[in-house]
Amino acid sequence: MNFILKAATVIDPTSPFHQQTVDILIEEGIITDINTTIAVKNNVKEIKLDNLHVSQGWFDSSVSFGEPGYEERETIDHGLSVAAKSGFTDIALNPNTLPITDTSASIGFLTGKARNNAVNVYPIGALTVKSEGVDLAELYDMQQAGAIAFGDYKKAIQNPNLLKIALLYSQNFDGLVLSFPQENSIAGKGVMNEEERSTLLGLKGIPALAEELQVARDLFLLEYAGGKLHIPTISTAKSVALIKEAKSKGLQISCSASVHHLSLTDAELESFDSNYKVLPPLRTQKDVDALLKGIKDGTIDMVTSDHQPIDIEHKKVEFDSAEYGTIGLENAFGTLNNILGVEKTISLLTKGKEIFGIQTGIIDKDNKANISLFNPEGAAIFTENDILSTSKNSAFVGKTVKGTSYGIIANWKIVLK
Repeated sequence: MNFILKAATVIDPTSPFHQQTVDILIEEGIITDINTTIAVKNNVKEIKLDNLHVSQGWFDSSVSFGEPGYEERETIDHGLSVAAKSGFTDIALNPNTLPITDTSASIGFLTGKARNNAVNVYPIGALTVKSEGVDLAELYDMQQAGAIAFGDYKKAIQNPNLLKIALLYSQNFDGLVLSFPQENSIAGKGVMNEEERSTLLGLKGIPALAEELQVARDLFLLEYAGGKLHIPTISTAKSVALIKEAKSKGLQISCSASVHHLSLTDAELESFDSNYKVLPPLRTQKDVDALLKGIKDGTIDMVTSDHQPIDIEHKKVEFDSAEYGTIGLENAFGTLNNILGVEKTISLLTKGKEIFGIQTGIIDKDNKANISLFNPEGAAIFTENDILSTSKNSAFVGKTVKGTSYGIIANWKIVLK
């Protein structure tokens, strides 16, 4: 089907039409014309939305669904519909399935299930067999099958020699290694940030030190072995400082922060609502401020929703027993836009493509259409009715969002909310 976007404001600094309000004609998946006004042909569907803005398609570097193994949490098909309606054209899918995504066959299963979808799915292969942290998985074979990076989701690499070997080996095929930032022996059985509030609430704490020791160790290993390292979802001020120093040395290091770590603090846990139980745990306002500063100065490369559906049987239980994780695709744009403004938000939702080796699509004539559609205006309260996911474990219900996603145009398809 062919489309024409009417009166769309372009937010794409790489495009010659940046900040211009134009009509965009898309035929057979290609942008064939951009002009102030374009006449609508009989075989073209007109898309006219309130205060329509468009940008290059958004990318989320950390998304979990459930299939295979945990379909009650989220299937691939429904999860991709949620991602599309939330404005994401591209997602990196975590390996925390059952079985763990640690073989080329399991990568092929995921890419096969997502074939012919509007959203592009890029699987992350497990770094170690069954994500047990003992033996390296078949990294090269998984990359050949479509994996874009390798990491054990929410599981720290405790053996430093294993990470060293992974960094050395992955250089043979320009692989990207992910290392979750937590020293388990320091974190212990903690369930929230360790400070005065954890003592008052009677909950075991995970000190910032648990993250920072692991980040420091990983950066030393990277400096020794070389390679490309990505540290997902950092949460402390010291982690930002450590990564900033490593970048000044020219190391190939990148990192992300989650939407919830940028907008929520451990004060939320006073309600004992298990939807706020995430890993790394929510930290202090000082840490949030440091993360925001790290975003503004470029230390933090990208932002992720860290979308992790958890079924009600494993979430609506006593706080200590609840599983970690919150969904976040639906509110990611609105939360970031409320904090950072539209241009910075769009930058953070698109720049991660380059780090993960994903092709970008400038909004210009003769380019493939890979476009997110949104309205950046209008403050609202995020409610349960705004949740599109099968699992409803959102830490953002009752929080303020600004703007809304309309959907996407990608892979010759259009998906609107």
